[in-house]
Amino acid sequence: MSNPTDKSSSPKTLLPVRTIVLAGIAWAVLALLFFLIFSVTTGDNRPVWYLIGTYVFEQMAYLSAALLCFRNWRSPQIVSGRNVWLGFGLGMLFYFIGNLLFGYWELALKIEPDISLADPFFIATYISLGWGMIQAVSSRRLNLEKWQWGIVAGIAAIGIILAYLIAPPDFSNKAEAATPPSIVAQATAPASPTAKPALKAPAVQPTAKPKPTGTAKPATNAKPAPAASKFSWIEELDNKLKFLVPWLNLFYVVCDVALLILATMLLLAFWGGRFSQSWRMIAGATLSLYIADMWLKWAERNIDNYQSGSLPEIFWVFSGVLFAIGAALEYDTSSRSRRTGGGRRRPGN
Repeated sequence: MSNPTDKSSSPKTLLPVRTIVLAGIAWAVLALLFFLIFSVTTGDNRPVWYLIGTYVFEQMAYLSAALLCFRNWRSPQIVSGRNVWLGFGLGMLFYFIGNLLFGYWELALKIEPDISLADPFFIATYISLGWGMIQAVSSRRLNLEKWQWGIVAGIAAIGIILAYLIAPPDFSNKAEAATPPSIVAQATAPASPTAKPALKAPAVQPTAKPKPTGTAKPATNAKPAPAASKFSWIEELDNKLKFLVPWLNLFYVVCDVALLILATMLLLAFWGGRFSQSWRMIAGATLSLYIADMWLKWAERNIDNYQSGSLPEIFWVFSGVLFAIGAALEYDTSSRSRRTGGGRRRPGN
């Protein structure tokens, strides 16, 4: 009678958790070295091969995280709840698709609309991650002590203040209205904080990035990229939807802060338990996403001709890697807990 239980409690895995964790750490270290070495040596005019490299490091991290989160979703043994990891997996997948689209527009088409086809996927990323975290919170009875609620309140206050100082809401479209729609490389920042700003299309520096809206002047000598003429509908759509840009910016910033608060609550709720390691990774992943997003907002407002590939953008890679490691640790802990517990467990533990 014990054989069926043993088989169901011992899922077959292609990679043990130790291999996944070591691979994630190695990938993060390689990405850090890549950013450290080439972001400095390439200077202000970063070559296309370097930008492609940054996308490769990000995309591999988020695709791996999506696959591991979906593995948790398909496993009936996951203690924290399958829907939690479905939300996380969808969030990682949506980010992967959105970043792929934005990278194609940035590197191949060399166009920079304020609103792109990547934005719906970035919006879906936040919604999915938030839904997953809400599922995790609702599945547990959060009996936090007063000092723990104080930490949550402190993190919330710091996150809100920093977000307001770095990316204050701006619903003025004067700068956008003054920019001629015929110029492909408009001097505006993309709406999504998770996507890197697209490249300008000047004749001398094809990889240079514009300064954010309201501070940079459009290049009068800029010539449209050859591929832009084939995609004039992108400019037209961008002009029609430009009024949504400040609302999208506000949505992204609010979601960043909300995810940070939820991750802090989950970290404190699981602190010291059997599943604390996996949720430490998830909290670290959320914090990394917040740091990368806030850095991009600050850089766009304060650095002339900002280019993607700066060192702080490594936190996007860290976020994907930490989500992947957290998913692997959760799967391993849930499997071992089910085996040692004889298939019985208390909900929420």
